[in-house]
Amino acid sequence: MAAERYDLNMSMKCVKYMIFVISITFAVVAAMLLSMAVAIGNLFDDFQNFIDSHFFVPPNLLIAIGIILLVIALFGCVGALKESTAMINIYGALLLSVFVLQLAAAITAFVMRGQVSMMVRQKIFDSMADYKQQEGYRNPIDMLQNTLECCGVDGFSDWAQFLPSDGRVMEYPETCCAAPPMDGECLPREYGCYSRLSWLISQGSVLIATGTVAVAFVQVLGAVCAFMLANAIRRAKTLRATRRWHLQQSLGILTKPIEPQYTGMEKSEANVDPDKYLPTSPSVN
Repeated sequence: MAAERYDLNMSMKCVKYMIFVISITFAVVAAMLLSMAVAIGNLFDDFQNFIDSHFFVPPNLLIAIGIILLVIALFGCVGALKESTAMINIYGALLLSVFVLQLAAAITAFVMRGQVSMMVRQKIFDSMADYKQQEGYRNPIDMLQNTLECCGVDGFSDWAQFLPSDGRVMEYPETCCAAPPMDGECLPREYGCYSRLSWLISQGSVLIATGTVAVAFVQVLGAVCAFMLANAIRRAKTLRATRRWHLQQSLGILTKPIEPQYTGMEKSEANVDPDKYLPTSPSVN
């Protein structure tokens, strides 16, 4: 009996620690997703003048998913420590619910990746066209060219459409120069901004999509394991209760409350045997 009880306790501990480890793993994964989403969101913020607003949906959704996963992981840890089948089942159901959100974020990122090319090209051309007319547009295009070390859309010659030229010397923004201008001459940067910016945005979308899909399918396995472990805890608790009941029965411990009329003292008082000597009987002497 002692050996069986020891095996049961060991199996319960294994189940508990397995759920605990799974929850901690998801907490680490959630932290990684959160950090990646914040980094990509900050990257998009830096170039927000060249990115449509709906491109911010996938990173923002991924940030929300990361925070939700952290809360779910904490919920799973508490459920494991308390050996609560209800909490662990809810933990598995929440993982499946977040799986749906992650698939939505991944699909959105994949769809938007195909829109990057036309969007970036048009946004850069619009900013270049307004470079002279609106003072506020200088900072975005200058920041873009200075940060990515690029000039124009496909190359420095794109500025010929927007800045005046005397036919011999072409005018460029100072941020197009590979080095500080000397004697009024500027050596323009070799690469255009379109290829570099579109690559950054595309890679950010790919990271969101692939990372989300990978974690989502791992979550499905985690949810299945949670349901299986909850079932194992339920069986172990049932077995433990059954063995306790059998032990009580073997020791003769009654599990129902004893009614007063069936106590030995009151039975002897209610049904006194005249031939049986009781302490209250008169002395024969």
